[in-house]
Amino acid sequence: PEEKLNLDDSQWEDIHVVTGALKMFFRELPEPLFPYRYFEQFVEAIKIQDNVARIKCIRSLVKKLPRPNYDTMKILFEHLQKIAAKESVNLMSTQSLGIVFGPTLLRPEKETGNMAVHMLYQNQIVELMLSEYSKIFGS
Repeated sequence: PEEKLNLDDSQWEDIHVVTGALKMFFRELPEPLFPYRYFEQFVEAIKIQDNVARIKCIRSLVKKLPRPNYDTMKILFEHLQKIAAKESVNLMSTQSLGIVFGPTLLRPEKETGNMAVHMLYQNQIVELMLSEYSKIFGS
Protein backbone atom coordinates (compact mmCIF):
# COMPACT_ATOMS: atom_id res chain seq x y z
CA PRO A 1 0.00 0.00 0.00
CA GLU A 2 1.27 3.40 -0.97
CA GLU A 3 1.79 5.87 1.85
CA LYS A 4 0.41 9.36 1.38
CA LEU A 5 2.67 12.05 2.80
CA ASN A 6 1.58 15.58 3.45
CA LEU A 7 4.68 17.57 2.56
CA ASP A 8 3.01 20.73 3.89
CA ASP A 9 3.16 19.18 7.38
CA SER A 10 5.47 21.27 9.61
CA GLN A 11 7.72 18.25 10.37
CA TRP A 12 9.17 18.56 6.83
CA GLU A 13 10.52 22.02 7.63
CA ASP A 14 13.30 20.39 9.67
CA ILE A 15 16.09 19.55 7.23
CA HIS A 16 17.22 16.67 9.48
CA VAL A 17 13.83 14.99 9.04
CA VAL A 18 14.11 15.32 5.26
CA THR A 19 17.71 14.05 5.23
CA GLY A 20 16.77 11.18 7.55
CA ALA A 21 13.88 10.20 5.29
CA LEU A 22 16.13 10.32 2.21
CA LYS A 23 18.81 8.20 3.89
CA MET A 24 16.18 5.75 5.14
CA PHE A 25 14.77 5.42 1.62
CA PHE A 26 18.21 4.46 0.27
CA ARG A 27 18.96 2.25 3.29
CA GLU A 28 15.69 0.30 2.87
CA LEU A 29 16.19 -0.50 -0.82
CA PRO A 30 16.46 -4.27 -1.43
CA GLU A 31 19.94 -3.54 -2.84
CA PRO A 32 22.05 -0.39 -2.37
CA LEU A 33 22.12 2.30 -5.08
CA PHE A 34 25.61 0.96 -5.90
CA PRO A 35 24.63 -2.70 -6.51
CA TYR A 36 26.43 -5.32 -4.39
CA ARG A 37 28.12 -6.87 -7.42
CA TYR A 38 29.95 -3.57 -8.06
CA PHE A 39 31.10 -2.94 -4.49
CA GLU A 40 34.59 -4.46 -4.79
CA GLN A 41 35.13 -2.84 -8.21
CA PHE A 42 34.39 0.62 -6.81
CA VAL A 43 36.69 -0.07 -3.84
CA GLU A 44 39.48 -1.16 -6.21
CA ALA A 45 38.89 1.95 -8.34
CA ILE A 46 39.17 4.37 -5.41
CA LYS A 47 42.53 2.79 -4.49
CA ILE A 48 44.06 3.80 -7.86
CA GLN A 49 46.84 6.29 -7.09
CA ASP A 50 46.71 8.30 -10.33
CA ASN A 51 43.79 10.74 -10.05
CA VAL A 52 42.99 10.82 -13.78
CA ALA A 53 42.97 7.01 -13.99
CA ARG A 54 40.89 6.79 -10.79
CA ILE A 55 38.23 9.17 -12.15
CA LYS A 56 38.19 7.37 -15.50
CA CYS A 57 37.70 4.01 -13.78
CA ILE A 58 34.87 5.30 -11.54
CA ARG A 59 33.21 6.92 -14.57
CA SER A 60 33.37 3.64 -16.48
CA LEU A 61 31.86 1.72 -13.53
CA VAL A 62 29.07 4.28 -13.13
CA LYS A 63 28.26 3.96 -16.84
CA LYS A 64 27.89 0.15 -16.41
CA LEU A 65 25.25 0.47 -13.68
CA PRO A 66 21.64 -0.48 -14.38
CA ARG A 67 19.79 2.49 -15.89
CA PRO A 68 17.53 3.22 -12.86
CA ASN A 69 20.60 3.19 -10.56
CA TYR A 70 22.54 5.46 -12.89
CA ASP A 71 19.67 7.93 -13.32
CA THR A 72 18.96 8.08 -9.58
CA MET A 73 22.66 8.43 -8.77
CA LYS A 74 23.11 11.25 -11.27
CA ILE A 75 20.18 13.24 -9.79
CA LEU A 76 21.19 12.51 -6.18
CA PHE A 77 24.83 13.49 -6.71
CA GLU A 78 23.79 16.62 -8.61
CA HIS A 79 21.67 17.58 -5.59
CA LEU A 80 24.41 16.71 -3.06
CA GLN A 81 26.83 18.79 -5.11
CA LYS A 82 24.52 21.81 -4.67
CA ILE A 83 24.55 21.16 -0.92
CA ALA A 84 28.37 21.02 -0.89
CA ALA A 85 28.48 24.30 -2.84
CA LYS A 86 26.76 26.00 0.14
CA GLU A 87 29.23 24.55 2.67
CA SER A 88 29.87 28.02 4.15
CA VAL A 89 26.22 28.12 5.28
CA ASN A 90 25.34 24.45 5.96
CA LEU A 91 28.82 23.16 7.00
CA MET A 92 28.37 20.14 4.67
CA SER A 93 31.57 19.65 2.68
CA THR A 94 32.01 16.89 0.09
CA GLN A 95 33.90 15.06 2.85
CA SER A 96 30.97 15.40 5.29
CA LEU A 97 28.51 14.24 2.63
CA GLY A 98 30.77 11.26 1.94
CA ILE A 99 30.65 10.32 5.62
CA VAL A 100 26.86 10.73 5.78
CA PHE A 101 25.96 9.01 2.49
CA GLY A 102 28.86 6.62 1.78
CA PRO A 103 27.71 3.70 3.95
CA THR A 104 24.06 4.22 2.92
CA LEU A 105 24.63 4.15 -0.84
CA LEU A 106 27.47 1.67 -1.05
CA ARG A 107 28.05 -1.39 1.07
CA PRO A 108 29.20 -4.98 0.75
CA GLU A 109 26.56 -7.69 0.64
CA LYS A 110 28.15 -9.47 3.60
CA GLU A 111 29.73 -7.42 6.37
CA THR A 112 33.21 -8.70 7.09
CA GLY A 113 35.94 -7.71 9.53
CA ASN A 114 36.98 -4.90 7.16
CA MET A 115 34.12 -2.61 8.14
CA ALA A 116 36.30 0.33 9.18
CA VAL A 117 38.40 0.03 6.02
CA HIS A 118 35.26 -0.31 3.88
CA MET A 119 33.77 2.78 5.53
CA LEU A 120 36.82 4.83 4.60
CA TYR A 121 36.53 3.73 0.96
CA GLN A 122 32.74 4.23 0.92
CA ASN A 123 33.25 7.82 2.08
CA GLN A 124 36.08 8.45 -0.39
CA ILE A 125 34.04 7.12 -3.34
CA VAL A 126 31.09 9.42 -2.58
CA GLU A 127 33.46 12.33 -1.97
CA LEU A 128 35.27 11.78 -5.28
CA MET A 129 32.00 11.45 -7.19
CA LEU A 130 30.85 14.77 -5.73
CA SER A 131 34.09 16.66 -6.32
CA GLU A 132 34.45 15.22 -9.85
CA TYR A 133 30.74 15.14 -10.70
CA SER A 134 31.07 16.71 -14.17
CA LYS A 135 33.90 14.36 -15.20
CA ILE A 136 32.01 11.28 -13.96
CA PHE A 137 28.48 12.12 -15.15
CA GLY A 138 29.26 14.54 -17.99
CA SER A 139 28.68 13.49 -21.59
